[in-house]
Order: sequence, then C-alpha cells, then structure tokens
Amino acid sequence: MTRNSLVSLIRDLHRRRGRERRGLALAEGVRLVEEALAAGVPIKGVVTSPLLEGSARGKALLVALHDAAVPVEQVDDAALATLADTEHPQGVVAVVTPPAWSLEKVSLAARDVVIVLDAVQDPGNVGTILRTAHGLGGAAVVALPGTAELTSPKTLRAGMGAFFRFPCISTDAESFFAWASANQVEIWATDTAGTPIASTRRTERPLALVLGNEGAGIGETVRSRAARQVAIPLRAGAESLNVAIAAAILLYEVRRGG
Repeated sequence: MTRNSLVSLIRDLHRRRGRERRGLALAEGVRLVEEALAAGVPIKGVVTSPLLEGSARGKALLVALHDAAVPVEQVDDAALATLADTEHPQGVVAVVTPPAWSLEKVSLAARDVVIVLDAVQDPGNVGTILRTAHGLGGAAVVALPGTAELTSPKTLRAGMGAFFRFPCISTDAESFFAWASANQVEIWATDTAGTPIASTRRTERPLALVLGNEGAGIGETVRSRAARQVAIPLRAGAESLNVAIAAAILLYEVRRGG
C-alpha cells in the first residue's frame, strides 16, 4: 500500500460509512496501537510522524511494528494532525481489522454477566463501559440500536483496547432476546425506582444487565422483557449517575455474589 493510498484510506475511515463498507477501523495513539498489536489484531498499515519518536515508548512501538512486519509510512507532524481524530495527536494512526464479534461467539458459564446498552449515545461513555466490563470480568457487551458505534475512533480510544480483547457486539433487540432465551439468560433492567442492587439476589443463570440512554433511560421494548428492575440507591436530591459510572458499580455488585 502506497503512502497516498494509506492516507486516503485513513481519511475514508473517519466516516462511519467508510468503516462499515471496508470492515476496518482506526486505532490512534500509542496505547491503542500497542493493545492492537498485543491482541493480535491485524494491522493493515500505520502512519507515523516524528512526534512518535519523542518518547522511549514511541520508539519501542516503532520497533514492535517493524518486528510484526506492519507497513509504516511517515509523514510530518502537520500532515499527521490532519489524519488524527484527537486534539493532541501522539504521532501514530493505524488502520486495523477489528474482531468480527457476534452473539454466537459468546460462551457463557453460570453466573456470567453481560452488559447490554440500550441507546447509550455518547462514544466516551460506551468506550468506558467496554473498558470497565472487560476489567471487571464481564462476559460481553451487547449494543442495541441507538448506541454509539463500537468501532468509532472515539469509542475505541475510550475503551483502551477492550474491544480487541472480549466480545463487543452490535445487534438488534429481537436477536438479543432470542439469544438470551436460548442461553437461559436472565434480564435485569436498571431503573432509579428499582430494587437496590446490593439486596437483589441472583440465580445461577447468566445475567444480562441493561443500561439505558443517558437522558431517556431504557426503552419500553427492552424494559418489558426484563425479569426485574434494579437500582443504585442515591442520596436525596441526586437525580442520577453517569451511565459509565453506574455500569461499574452495578457490574461490581452482581459479580461479587449478590
């Protein structure tokens, strides 16, 4: 791949339509490219600038890319800034083939927990939830319609490579419900009027914990299929928590044996 074709490809991948058409995504920044390499994610090409060589970690990444036989093209810092999605680029943008996760690839054991996102729109929140679910032992994240794109540059950066490591699936509600039924997954919806999560006892079945839109909450289609509603008790006068923070608290509570 020539420099011009790689640069053109990166520009196209800044658009969702380009990512969907090509089945590719962008990994920007030292940490995310390191994670892609460590997870064995195919990297089609990388554009770097002299800025990357300004740190020992950046230099080590260049060596690792060379050792992995990844095509690397260098441009100047100004040119890379036009290809980056961040305000302060770190001198590296990679084109990756993200894992093709699907519900069929999720292997569930008793008491496993799946996080389900119902129209969670902010990519920073979604990426943070991916990172949290991976770190706290979630079995998968399922994104229902209206949720931010899982492979957008902002979501991948906020997820810190979690998408590369464990199942993160975009699907429609009916496919999710069919899969949950086939795998005997119990569904809990989060709601401020629900039963406090710390006092809610689980069965031995796998659990799907649903979090809703930042403003509107969980849609009625999903809510009506939930076996119960659970909540994080808040002090008087507090309306709600950020959805990513709520996901961390809820997942910790259900994973610790409630």
